[in-house]
Amino acid sequence: MLTTAPQSKNQPAANAAAKPVASSTFDAARQTATSRGTTTVADGVVAKVAGIAAQDIPGVYALGGGAARALGSIREAVGQKDLTQGVSVEVGQTQVAVDVTLVVEYPHPLQQVADDVRNAIYAAVEDVVGMEVTEVNVSITDIHIATEDDDERPSRRADNDEQRVRTEQSGQREARVS
Repeated sequence: MLTTAPQSKNQPAANAAAKPVASSTFDAARQTATSRGTTTVADGVVAKVAGIAAQDIPGVYALGGGAARALGSIREAVGQKDLTQGVSVEVGQTQVAVDVTLVVEYPHPLQQVADDVRNAIYAAVEDVVGMEVTEVNVSITDIHIATEDDDERPSRRADNDEQRVRTEQSGQREARVS
């Protein structure tokens, strides 16, 4: 990736454009040159901002396709969460394009969730990163339907724990009586 070096007020713009500065250290990154220095924003940062914005939308159950979500659940089990899961970005000098894959909770309207995700990503990337968003492509790969098992699991665990405690307590009482 090439960026131009900061130019002084005395240097003509055409001459400055003819002197590119190579940036091998920050290959997949955005660099902005000003008279006071250079700012570099990595692609991963842009993807993370987009991922956070998408996850905050009501109706979004998860980001990523099946394999990405499986890997993400393993990652979460060891205490790490990938905020860029299901998000890919193409970053240019001043513009970015975002592709996001998501699972929507049933019965949220799919098009409404996609529009809300798109608007949130546009706003977040433009406000936080300061880059123009050219497009946000949303792919909905699945819907999540909450089942009774999903809702009952915590209560079943609580019931089982309560029953186990009662059994242990009655066993202790019987031991005292004997």
